Amino acid sequence: MTLAFTANPRLANTIRRQSAAAAEAFDASDERLAWPAAQWRAQQDDPHRSLLVLRFALVNVLGFALLSLAYAHGLVDRVLLADETNLSLIIFLVFLGGLGLCGRRILRTSRELNLVRDFDPLVESKAGDYLAKLRGCPGDSRAILAGALRLKLSHGVSGVRHIAGSLVLLGLIGTVIGFIIALSGVDPDSASDIDAIAPMVSTLIAGMSTALYTTLVGSILNLWLMVNCQLLADGVVKLIAAIQELGERHARS
Repeated sequence: MTLAFTANPRLANTIRRQSAAAAEAFDASDERLAWPAAQWRAQQDDPHRSLLVLRFALVNVLGFALLSLAYAHGLVDRVLLADETNLSLIIFLVFLGGLGLCGRRILRTSRELNLVRDFDPLVESKAGDYLAKLRGCPGDSRAILAGALRLKLSHGVSGVRHIAGSLVLLGLIGTVIGFIIALSGVDPDSASDIDAIAPMVSTLIAGMSTALYTTLVGSILNLWLMVNCQLLADGVVKLIAAIQELGERHARS
């Protein structure tokens, strides 16, 4: 074999080139096979992938911990017993509905952010829909599409914000109802009767308790839900910016 290579240098050079090409092809295929695993490891090591969800969980774990502490000290029972209209319980149920809606939209926003960071045109996402609409559009049309994207994604934030505002409104309604209950027991004609004063004072205290406790519950739960709403709004702003940045990169390429 050595004599054949020596006698025919052209054949030897051809074999060497083919061997080198085969080695390069093998290295390239090995690199392509190793790339998804490396990408997966990079995604798992990314500390920002679930940051929005972690903030949401931290805020609400702290909130429910404070609520449990108030329950342990008897404050929750005091509110429920003093509020004869049960409006405080209704306010709390509305809050839970708003919190569940906010949590679902935060999970969806976090998923869409991860899909933008690891964009794959074969995976259905809001970024993919935006790029499909953006393909071949001039500059003016891109601005219109960007505005439509902002309005569509911001709509989810406004829904949670409206629920948070309704908590304060329900608290104010409880205040009005409480004053009505308090004043309904006051009879000016019986003010001089000592026996009639005790029931009037009892009704007055019950009405004022309803007024004050419903206002307090509505205000506290509004603050709690607004903190979560702000987390959602921050995540939506980041998602809009990331999708638009991805769209501009694809439009220039």
